[in-house]
Amino acid sequence: MSPAQPAGKPEAATAILAVKNIEVIYDHVILVLKGVSLDVQKGGIVALLGANGAGKSTTLKAISNLIKSERGDVTKGSIEFNGERVDGLTPNDLVRRGCIQVMEGRHCFGHLTVEENLLTGAFTRKDGRAAVARDLEMVYGYFPRLKERRSSLAGYISGGEQQMTAIGRALMSAPSTVLLDEPSMGLAPQLVEEIFEIVKRLNAEQGLSVLLAEQNTNMALKYATYGYILENGRVVMDGEAQSLRENEDVREFYLGIGGADRRSFRDVKSYKRRKRWLA
Repeated sequence: MSPAQPAGKPEAATAILAVKNIEVIYDHVILVLKGVSLDVQKGGIVALLGANGAGKSTTLKAISNLIKSERGDVTKGSIEFNGERVDGLTPNDLVRRGCIQVMEGRHCFGHLTVEENLLTGAFTRKDGRAAVARDLEMVYGYFPRLKERRSSLAGYISGGEQQMTAIGRALMSAPSTVLLDEPSMGLAPQLVEEIFEIVKRLNAEQGLSVLLAEQNTNMALKYATYGYILENGRVVMDGEAQSLRENEDVREFYLGIGGADRRSFRDVKSYKRRKRWLA
């Protein structure tokens, strides 16, 4: 990973990842994503926001080609990484090209040590032991807590340490782009901020591009450069992170309007939605 400056609004000419009007169907009948389009600029942090069930995880799995393991298919549109179409590749092929997903739920091999977990992330690499050892020390530099627990079984470390292990394992594949799925889930606020700060450092110092799926809107938009909001499998709003943070409708929707009074973006009259899925 080479240093790069974080970028702002994604542009097609510089997008390292381009999702173009994709449709995802599960079990040949259940339409989950409907014309989703988004760009991740090289060296940027892009937030994918929305309530539970909006389609965030499905979008990430469609990009990483893990969707087929859940009987899902990208039936329309295309996904490009570094200017080449990749939606027909295997997950391993995509990892070798530099794009990897950190799954929701802090997935670790509980019977392996922390260091063994990290080293499994390098299984697709062919650049030699010295390069792998160098990146292992790089990971320990960003996550010093993991170095302290390197000999501990991953099944017995804390939830925050497991999340760090999952991210560190992804970094061991030497990616240029990481898809992070709900990294804050189930973690204490202090740990969430610590992990987001490390992601920000990786972005600034290593040039790592990040697509971040999150329900914690405030935290995601604090660290992202750009954001997309999903609702019922469609992108209903996108813009600069600061602009989204200041948007009255976004603030209202994510400040806990619930029950019978809960509204969606479609009910907010002042919200001028761009129907990207029809483009």
